[in-house]
Amino acid sequence: MTEKPKVAFYWCASCGGCEEAVVDLAEGILDVVAAVDIVFWPVALDFKVHDVEALPDGGITVSFINGAVRLSEQEEMARLLRRKSKYVIAFGSCSHLGGVPGLANLWDRRTIFDWYYHRGPAVAGGDGVEPQEKVEVPEGTLELPAFWDTVKALDQVIDVDYFVPGCPPTPKIIADAVGALLRGELPPKGSVLAGTKALCRECALNETKPEKLLVKELKRVDRTKVDPETCLLAQGILCLGPVTRGGCDALCVKGAMPCTGCFGPLDEVRDQGAKGVSFLSSIVDFDDEEDIRRVLGNVRDPVGTFYRYSLPRSYLMRSREVKDHA
Repeated sequence: MTEKPKVAFYWCASCGGCEEAVVDLAEGILDVVAAVDIVFWPVALDFKVHDVEALPDGGITVSFINGAVRLSEQEEMARLLRRKSKYVIAFGSCSHLGGVPGLANLWDRRTIFDWYYHRGPAVAGGDGVEPQEKVEVPEGTLELPAFWDTVKALDQVIDVDYFVPGCPPTPKIIADAVGALLRGELPPKGSVLAGTKALCRECALNETKPEKLLVKELKRVDRTKVDPETCLLAQGILCLGPVTRGGCDALCVKGAMPCTGCFGPLDEVRDQGAKGVSFLSSIVDFDDEEDIRRVLGNVRDPVGTFYRYSLPRSYLMRSREVKDHA
């Protein structure tokens, strides 16, 4: 009998949506379970670290690792799974690009701890005690993982073979990725297992986008009555579809919400945020500096808008240089 491919799942710094996305395969997950041998999936099954350590190096066919790397434990597990796996897939936006947790790179460890344990409204009047990495108690030594200064995408810590984008990845993207692995139909190493064209190419509203798109006003989607039949950009709503990789079937736009960029940049783009800023500057239809400032003033959170998922993988990486564990 042919041995089934061994598969592992692990969750680093993320919300857990990627784990649920696997379950969202619905009945399709039964086909996956029947085709593979899941040897590590702590969020769903009772596996321990020593179960992975006991496997031979390269004994796991593929590890799907979601979440950015923020803690020492996450880095240690990523390195362990890398050693034990033939393939490692960065699964979801946080692992692929750093994700929403990567916005913490606007601060450092000291600033974050100062707010959450000393100055924040939820801890006002408290004792100001911070979590310690090691504490001695009568029963022995209690340990917590170290909290790194800098949030990193997975490939900034270990070698990654493939990337499955999305916040979270869609069931179709997951099924296609697993299918390609099981069939041995793998693209070149380093490929993003999604579309190769901009999201606009698969958006049903693309037909309503003017050939020369120019905007004189930017509207906030939460304060605008959205026409679901017209390109959001043509309505003055900032949508990142033109600078985002396709493959999600434009699900957000179908829900009358603009694309926020979770599938990441196209292959030829190094910095998704910079590409988004460049695109916006090309469609603002003003020459006067004051008019431009007024329009762009509606982008209330530029970093959160253009680098929502990709700050750790950008040229910026973080707001300033700090000395971290590296």
